[in-house]
Amino acid sequence: GVEVRQRTPEQREKDERLDTLRGLLQAAADAYHGLLLNPDDAEAVDVLRYATEKRGLSETTIRQFGIGYAPPGWSHMLDHLKALGYDEAMIIETGMAVRNDAGRVYDRFRNRLMIPIRDERGRVTGFGARALNPEDNPKYLNSPQTPLFDKSRTLFGLDAARRAITDSETAVIVEGYMDVIQAHQAGFTNVVAQMGTAMTEAQLKLIAPRWA
Repeated sequence: GVEVRQRTPEQREKDERLDTLRGLLQAAADAYHGLLLNPDDAEAVDVLRYATEKRGLSETTIRQFGIGYAPPGWSHMLDHLKALGYDEAMIIETGMAVRNDAGRVYDRFRNRLMIPIRDERGRVTGFGARALNPEDNPKYLNSPQTPLFDKSRTLFGLDAARRAITDSETAVIVEGYMDVIQAHQAGFTNVVAQMGTAMTEAQLKLIAPRWA
């Protein structure tokens, strides 16, 4: 029979909280994605053109990876998530907003192409974001360390690459998420990325010896 581990009320509460945070991140991913594909927003149309023409991404790929667009304002996502009923503390905890020393809260991601980062089960845990203005630094901005997102324990694209890695027993690890997305689009679906960190043992354990 299946052994059911009895969870303490504390564990249950923690799990429920993490589920709420995952819901918040999924809502953010959906909103960014919807914005990128909004034909009535002139800025979004320009960003979509950048993604397809400059970065060479097909619309199928944009949909598959849930790629989105964070507009330039200071509180677009903050307002959107609050309207859905998420409180400010949670929005900050997931890394979607920042509180500065003066106590002002604002969106972490502004005027960026948004790439949802998912765990191997396909649940959004954070974002990678590429600056759309060449003058904006840094060029790539990741979610910070949160209860859901740990860069050193995450491989980007693993949810999409899982089957191909299992079938071929081989994983190809590259540096950035754009490289993964372009590889998958070209039919190399066993490719994952470690997002600019040194490769860690925790990352290797995600794929070997389990699948590769």
